Amino acid sequence: MATFGYIRVSSTGQEIARQVDALKAAGVEERYLYVDKMSGAKASRPALNEMLGKLREGDTVVIASLDRLARSTKQLLELAERFNAEGVSLVSLHEQLDTRTPQGKFTYTVLAAMAEMERSLIRERQREGIEAAKARGETGGRPRVASDKVKKAIALYKSGQYSVSQVAAEAGISVSTLYRYLRRNNN
Repeated sequence: MATFGYIRVSSTGQEIARQVDALKAAGVEERYLYVDKMSGAKASRPALNEMLGKLREGDTVVIASLDRLARSTKQLLELAERFNAEGVSLVSLHEQLDTRTPQGKFTYTVLAAMAEMERSLIRERQREGIEAAKARGETGGRPRVASDKVKKAIALYKSGQYSVSQVAAEAGISVSTLYRYLRRNNN
């Protein structure tokens, strides 16, 4: 019987040290730590999949928090069902959850539903914010480059006297923006 640890951070810039320390303190050995650096919304996570392939009956999976394991009730319940079917326990340190107990199994189900509700509320607030911005006439996305800058950049480029980086610097636009406009204008 082994104790595995799963760690997930949403981006490569986030630190994993806090989660590593917590899982080691809970008895997870370094060789049993699995780390994914990607959004929890993604169903396929390489380190999680690798860990799942190594789990055996009697093993325990320790996580820092339920939201590190999955971001929807469906994902959490699917993993819980899989763990249960395979005889694997789940321990979440933040929620003080241990599925080896009846209370832990119940709490896991309730917390999973709450986590999904929180994510839905965030999406709803985001959608409302976007709609309010549109009502004020604001548009999302990348700001448009002024047409005079584009015209200047294209003229400099067509002159053949400057490198692409010199044209972009002189016109005050990025090289990628210059290439994008050149493609659009078939120049």
